[in-house]
Amino acid sequence: MLRVGYPAVLAAELFSDFPPEVELIALPDGLDHEIEIDVWIPDPYATQAMKIWPRLRGVRLVLSLMAGTEWIPPLAGPRVTICNARGAHNISTAEWTVSAILATLKYFPLYLDVQRAGQWKRRFEASSHYARITGDARPIYPPVLLEELTGKSVLLVGYGAIGKEIERMLEPFHVELTRVARSARTEPEVHAVSELDRLLPRAEIVILILPSTAESHHLIGRGQFALMRQGALVVNAARGPIVDTDALVEALQAGRIRAALDVTDPEPLPEGHPLWSCPNLLLTPHVAGSSPQFAPRSLRTAAGELRRYLAGEPLQNAVQTAISSN
Repeated sequence: MLRVGYPAVLAAELFSDFPPEVELIALPDGLDHEIEIDVWIPDPYATQAMKIWPRLRGVRLVLSLMAGTEWIPPLAGPRVTICNARGAHNISTAEWTVSAILATLKYFPLYLDVQRAGQWKRRFEASSHYARITGDARPIYPPVLLEELTGKSVLLVGYGAIGKEIERMLEPFHVELTRVARSARTEPEVHAVSELDRLLPRAEIVILILPSTAESHHLIGRGQFALMRQGALVVNAARGPIVDTDALVEALQAGRIRAALDVTDPEPLPEGHPLWSCPNLLLTPHVAGSSPQFAPRSLRTAAGELRRYLAGEPLQNAVQTAISSN
């Protein structure tokens, strides 16, 4: 029988969809002895999972509950098959992305300050904010108190499962969407990431939802911020290192762009870091996937992979296939 180790903090009823041919073994945070398992479901928090790994023996398959698995191969080595939870976080991350865009364009951070101050007249600060961030200094009456998403030009950088879900959620707003991925393709039209610099000047909103790799590291830096139109909104729901943080801070402080971030580099963001106090920034502490559906969806994904593994079928979400020791 296949022995499957999982974080003891997860409720046992979440595993009701797991095949009966496996033995489920709860692994406490403070595991103080070695244990033999065949399959490991790591804690979603990498720092917790890393504490457990030295006690584990015999692991052949890792079923991550997260889409990002970059920390696992250096830990587990090449003789372990690793699967991510691709597809499990599509809805929550896509909803965060659209919500962050709307919150920024509707000036919710400003109006929260107005609410806390209890000063109705401060709403007119929105007009000066609009003129300053967009560079549109025309006299507009009635005053601009918010912006619209409908009809905006959106550059979607990353066209995997989450990117496609973001596109679906943006459909009612009739945005002008341009898709970018590692390589170009048709039906639908997707541009290669090598075209990014050419596409950036047109975009009013730039959404980053691509994996963290050597190729995507600092994909957005000083050169890219310089190419963006005045007041462009950069939304990062992917990984912090995709953006050069120093360049981002400079662009925000200069009033060149605005941003909505759920991820940062470094992460966690230390107290006193310049990002905390940057203007034109909406920042959440890596929460986009953490809805009540997080664990049930991720474990259903893991259960499906486990059934395929037992049946000797190809795994759908394998990001590393074990190298034979022979």
